Amino acid sequence: MMRTMRHPAPVVPPEQSPPESTWIALALGAVLAVVMGAANVYLGLYAGMTVAAAIPAAVISMAFLRVVLGRSSILENNIVQTMASTGEALAAGIIFTAPALLLVGAWQQFEFWPTTLIVLLGGMLGLIFMVPMRRALIVDRPDLIYPEGTACAEVLKVGERGGSGVGLIARGVAAGGLFKLLVTGIRFVQPTVEGALTAGRSVLYAGADMSAALLAVGYIVRLEIAVLVFTGGAIGWVIALPMLGAPLAGESSLEAAGRIWSTQIRYLGVGAMVVGGLASFWSVRRGIAAGLASLGGARLGADVQAATVRTERNLGMTTLLVLFVVTTAATMAFYRMLVGSTGVALLATILMIVASFVFVAVATYIAGLVGSSNSPVSGMTIVALLFSAAVMLGVGISGESAVLATLGIAGVVCCATCAAGDVAQDLKTGLIVGATPARQQMATIVATVVPAFFFAPILTLLHSAYGIGTGGPGSLRAPQAALFASLTSGVFGDGELPWLLMAAGAAIGVGLLIVDAVLVRRGSRFRAHVMPIAVGLYLPFSLAVPILIGGIVASAAAGARRRRNDSDEGTDDGVLFASGLIAGEALIGIALAGLIAAQLPLPVTIVEQPLLSIAVFAGIVALLVRSAQRSAA
Repeated sequence: MMRTMRHPAPVVPPEQSPPESTWIALALGAVLAVVMGAANVYLGLYAGMTVAAAIPAAVISMAFLRVVLGRSSILENNIVQTMASTGEALAAGIIFTAPALLLVGAWQQFEFWPTTLIVLLGGMLGLIFMVPMRRALIVDRPDLIYPEGTACAEVLKVGERGGSGVGLIARGVAAGGLFKLLVTGIRFVQPTVEGALTAGRSVLYAGADMSAALLAVGYIVRLEIAVLVFTGGAIGWVIALPMLGAPLAGESSLEAAGRIWSTQIRYLGVGAMVVGGLASFWSVRRGIAAGLASLGGARLGADVQAATVRTERNLGMTTLLVLFVVTTAATMAFYRMLVGSTGVALLATILMIVASFVFVAVATYIAGLVGSSNSPVSGMTIVALLFSAAVMLGVGISGESAVLATLGIAGVVCCATCAAGDVAQDLKTGLIVGATPARQQMATIVATVVPAFFFAPILTLLHSAYGIGTGGPGSLRAPQAALFASLTSGVFGDGELPWLLMAAGAAIGVGLLIVDAVLVRRGSRFRAHVMPIAVGLYLPFSLAVPILIGGIVASAAAGARRRRNDSDEGTDDGVLFASGLIAGEALIGIALAGLIAAQLPLPVTIVEQPLLSIAVFAGIVALLVRSAQRSAA
């Protein structure tokens, strides 16, 4: 199959050199990198997942460059979306790990320089390790489709022909922002409609988050992934919850459901995530070997040369080596500052380099198979965390230094992994449209450095306004960070890990691998991927419901497109509107956080009417359906 597939001819031939890395593109890309990063910080802390920012960034870029400035260059637009999506990827890396340092008590606030350095160093390493694998895993592997990168290329091609979806994104931003205002600003809509009851010695639960962003997430990841996330939630909350206990004295059924999930159910998800991470590594072993082989064939002096075809120019090996040495030295200094011990810092740096290289290769390959949004970053980071913790304990390092070092390793590895998957998607887009890889890679460096300085203030603002991982009403759950904190405390601190439940979760993961293998053998289009199910098992069940609804809407729209023989997913108006919903809810959430942190009064009108909340949410669903139907018309 690999031998017969070919990449299509690039939109811009190699012999042409239209404007690409212009100052306008770099400036707009840097601004969007900060905005998309901020939006995904909020979404990730709230829902435990982020979504690709490339498509909305491409549309915004096309509208601004074409309509406002009268410029039309597909390669300039490609640079802008490359930078914007980098900001989104870095957001995913930092919010999965940095809040854990707060939750274990190692930090009392989000320290500016450590937080900034985790983002900066991890993002740079992701780029450094991924670039040498570009030929082996992107150019020479047309069977790896890199779905977000391919879809973004289609959007850029539509824009080159004069298409525009900026109006849809704008309407999505307005709808998502207004809905968030109704939920958080004036509390006209309940954030979650839920209930529980006790039957004998069992607790039964049902609920759904009223979230436009989660609805949009479901639309973007499509029905298969949405069903898998929902299935994980059903395993935990419909099957496991009634088996794991009853309310304690003086505890309501709803409080009991939350306690059982927090102390027991989510650890089933942890065990399944570990299995999923290890299985992912095994499945991409050949791709990793190909990447190593490509490194072996590279020359140290192979910098960007004029004789090289434009569309094949990468950053040279000398440049990458210098960046690697500087980044490694900076990481060593950062760990020394974090833990106060040169020996521990040296060990942490070695562990981080090994884990980052391995998981960058894994993330790159998986991004090609199922996309960056579905990449098992949490599972890979958990494996890196447990591996680092085991080595620390093995050499006799414990206490606060071990906690700080382990979470510091996890933070950099997570950022590197997220950045690598994103860079791979962007380079796939560039391959299709005919971009210069070296210029995309330089733009990625800029988009790593600039947003890195904004994440600590954004996290501080959100924590002051909502509380991150506190569990209080309206707080941001930060599910992955809470998990990493509990794992680290359980290994090094006074906490105890429910190893039996984690083993049961691992058994569920193994069972899913067997089911998935059977489905593959039978040629089924449906797959039982471990990681989405594990994520659903770990997250509150109420989050899975709007995600499933979004997936159903996406499936219905896709079916209508198939009936009219249109398979162009890149021009799906529903994706553009959904992207706007996410951006609108997230950005209004951040704006409200600023008002709350400044202690400015909000016009709160608390309305406890579940049916009213459902009706308003149904209106958002109807708007998404209408946008999706435009694509299917």
